[in-house]
Amino acid sequence: MKDLLNVALFQFNPLWEDAEANIQKLNEWMANVPSKTDMVILPEMFLTGFSMHVGKVAQTMDGLGVNWMKTTARSKQITIMGSLAINDNGHVFNRFLIASPDGEIQSYDKRHLFRMGKEHQYYSPGEAQYVFNNNGWRVMPLVCYDLRFPVWSRNVNLKYDLLIYVANWPEPRREAFMTLLKARAIENQCYVLAVNRVGQDASGINYAGESVIIDPKGKLTNEPNGIEQIITGSISLGELKSFRKKFPAYLDADEFTVNFTSL
Repeated sequence: MKDLLNVALFQFNPLWEDAEANIQKLNEWMANVPSKTDMVILPEMFLTGFSMHVGKVAQTMDGLGVNWMKTTARSKQITIMGSLAINDNGHVFNRFLIASPDGEIQSYDKRHLFRMGKEHQYYSPGEAQYVFNNNGWRVMPLVCYDLRFPVWSRNVNLKYDLLIYVANWPEPRREAFMTLLKARAIENQCYVLAVNRVGQDASGINYAGESVIIDPKGKLTNEPNGIEQIITGSISLGELKSFRKKFPAYLDADEFTVNFTSL
């Protein structure tokens, strides 16, 4: 178990629907990751941008993107995560992938599909939450639009310590992005890491970045911005447990059950 988890958030501008070019770019960025980094987090659909051209961008679990994640995680001895369009037995998912240094791949499929961008017409929704372990930290991964649905991320009985959001969140809704991220940290008494892309996509949509590390009290530990950069920081499991002990609001949380219905 590690008390301090060293993280690196890749806030970058992916080249539209060009997986090979984005891999080349990411390899250059990986060379600049601090040596003691435990976790690298990439934006939503980091190899293609938020594309609905599933016939062109969707890969398989033994395709270029997943293999790059596995190979790089093993060679760098760093956990790498981010989402890709994945075709799994004829169903395409916006899949959050976690590649561990030992070569293991874990995944979570985005539950809430962004209907205003017609994502629900091209992708299938996930049907389960997922919590994985990283260096003794319990981590819950979520993708972009999932952020707007607090019931989905409710930290029932403190089942996780860290929420991670990967996103392609447009600049016009940047205020909602930051407000909701802070709320998720406060209400769930957890750390939140959010990685958003920057730049403009082929549809002319602008992205403000503003990737952040947020502590359980809702305080930002870095200054948000809209430039391409690697954002680094450390989060402490000991400090989290101490805060929960001093302010155990979770003990008064309401009981409820999530029904997994079709969306």
